Amino acid sequence: MKKIVITFLVILTVTPLFGKAEEGMWPALFLGRKIAEMQKLGVKLGAEDIYSITNSSLKDAVVQFGSGCTGVLVSETGLLLTNHHCGFAYIQKQSSLEHDYLTHGFWARSVEEELPNPGLTVAFLVRMEDVTARVMEGVSPAVSEQDRNAGIKKNIEQIEKEAVKGTGFEAKVKPFYYGNQYFLYISEVFKDIRLVGAPPSDIGSFGGDTDNWAWPRHTGDFSVFRIYASKENKPAEYSKDNVPYKPKKYLSVSLKGVEKGDFTMVLGFPGTTREYLTSYGIDLIAYKENPLKVSFRQKRLDIIEAAMSADAQTRIQYASKRARIANGWKKMIGESRGITRLAAMENKHDQEKGFNAWAIADPEREKKYGLLFQTAQNIYQRMYPFDLAGIYITEGFQGIELLTFAGSFKDIIKQSSQKNVNQSDLIKLSEKLKAASHTFFKDYQQNTDKQVAYALLEKISKDMDPSFKPDYFIQVEKKVKGNWEEFVNGLFSASIFADSSRLFKILSEPGAKTIKKLGNDPAYLLAASASGIMDKKVSPLILECNRKIDSLQRIYTEGLMACQKDKTFYPDANSTFRIAYGKVDDYSPADGINYSYFTTTKGILQKENPDIYDYIVEPRLKTLITSKDFGQYADKDGTMHVAFTASNHTTGGNSGSPVLDGNGRLIGLNFDRNWEGTMSDLQYDPDQCRNIVLDIRYCLFIIDRFAGDQRLIDEMKLVKE
Repeated sequence: MKKIVITFLVILTVTPLFGKAEEGMWPALFLGRKIAEMQKLGVKLGAEDIYSITNSSLKDAVVQFGSGCTGVLVSETGLLLTNHHCGFAYIQKQSSLEHDYLTHGFWARSVEEELPNPGLTVAFLVRMEDVTARVMEGVSPAVSEQDRNAGIKKNIEQIEKEAVKGTGFEAKVKPFYYGNQYFLYISEVFKDIRLVGAPPSDIGSFGGDTDNWAWPRHTGDFSVFRIYASKENKPAEYSKDNVPYKPKKYLSVSLKGVEKGDFTMVLGFPGTTREYLTSYGIDLIAYKENPLKVSFRQKRLDIIEAAMSADAQTRIQYASKRARIANGWKKMIGESRGITRLAAMENKHDQEKGFNAWAIADPEREKKYGLLFQTAQNIYQRMYPFDLAGIYITEGFQGIELLTFAGSFKDIIKQSSQKNVNQSDLIKLSEKLKAASHTFFKDYQQNTDKQVAYALLEKISKDMDPSFKPDYFIQVEKKVKGNWEEFVNGLFSASIFADSSRLFKILSEPGAKTIKKLGNDPAYLLAASASGIMDKKVSPLILECNRKIDSLQRIYTEGLMACQKDKTFYPDANSTFRIAYGKVDDYSPADGINYSYFTTTKGILQKENPDIYDYIVEPRLKTLITSKDFGQYADKDGTMHVAFTASNHTTGGNSGSPVLDGNGRLIGLNFDRNWEGTMSDLQYDPDQCRNIVLDIRYCLFIIDRFAGDQRLIDEMKLVKE
């Protein structure tokens, strides 16, 4: 009788953590288990309409855009929509003072004007397959973790090799539930992706970092690209002979708009979530890692933003850098606050107590799970000082552009120091470094980086655990005696890496003696000393601890699923194709405050402030808004909706994801989450977690009425009902 009561209490304790229908990012092969629930909520499609390997399906209209976003196809000629911030780096690379597409926007009026983007790829999911049995073949449960991992790695390599032999596809086996399950993903990767259109930044990034991770939003966060292929419609490197890709599937675009309670579905490639971490893992991220990272990034942002405000050239050069720094900075602040507000630590403790009660109720379970949390606590305590030291290196030393740039010359310096130097190898490496150096100096302002260096080196000197400080840095500390400004001025004056003419002269005539100068450069010595501490002292211990944590997480997750055998657990996001579903919904962030589920262009004019860069309103847009020249894209009440919120579970990587209605039609582009819900990577809260969506009608309005690019509108299939 006692065991029955304990198990019942455990289920009550554990279930709320994984409860609501809106929670979860589901792999395509899970649709069979979820489609009935989705249909109850409003989807009119079957599982095969969403994911099929024999017929065209919605998955064939969705791509992984670059290395960290999603895109959606909206025409039979490969036209692709994603977020403005996903295309931002490529728009910036195309920009100059003469052609400032970042500021003023870009619209190709013909296919001939569409701009290639070297290095940009998009990947389609061809199919996925459960390969757990094959991955675990020959791997005994009794072997050590090291032997287990070696066996799994060997099997995965064989599976991936066999899966794509003779196909031209790419294969990747991904672990689910910390290695309790494995899935094979086959992808088709296209490499000729061209920029077609982008709104001005005061539309595409309206609100800037001030509004980032926040609601209400009024950002036209979209950009337009096109996939090109060979004449056989196959992936090909860039060529003038390539033609627009003809997709298996593209989405119809809905002009109907949304109302509260409408079904929504998000398809995409979410990056990383850690929903099943123990309380010790949550504590490390929310209360130790995040605050330290935020403190470093705050210093960098203050300096960079001041420099951007003072100079137009710096604003262009640092726009993408600032966005990358600020995105993580604000997310980490919101995540930690959300964890506190949600009492996530207390919830985790309750769950762990319940799990322990379930475990000790059975001798076999107690043997397997009884010491799990004590072991986890010990590992996290051991890793903690090394983890923080790693942050001082990655956010501190490597937050200084000069040091990161100098560190990238490690291979050629190592090559030049060998007894028998291969001159042809030096020349090959120097050519690559010349190309990388041109890119570096194009978007580099030495004065800005010097100010960053003052601030970060001073913080490292004051706050970093002395036992982890790099040797070269300790030598510098003794000499400068706290005068970091003087040291930095001397460093930048002496370093070859801060002087493009000196550096290119060496790279143009590479030899063992000339490259040796780079190895003795003070910027390189400082960078190498810091990376040496990371590589030799910090990373090995962190890697060792993380392997042990992953092993414990695998056992813990296995136990959770054994405890609730009737429940379908969603696996953490890992940059693979997922489906999330929910509904259009508002939310209340605090007592007495309730946010509407949508915003309109009225809010753009309310936020307008010509003195604040984030809130400058494009004059033509203002004219269209004040004259209510919204065309066919207005809502039924005549207003122009900009964005809306829904209860889909999303994360990084879902930027640019299509948001669909119950008929599978495009109603918006996912582009953010609300600040109160940023902790959803660690713990989902159905009352607070909202994904923020660009209303597709606002996107079309900007393309049509603002940019006057009827060519793009004519390519799309617009549906009014």
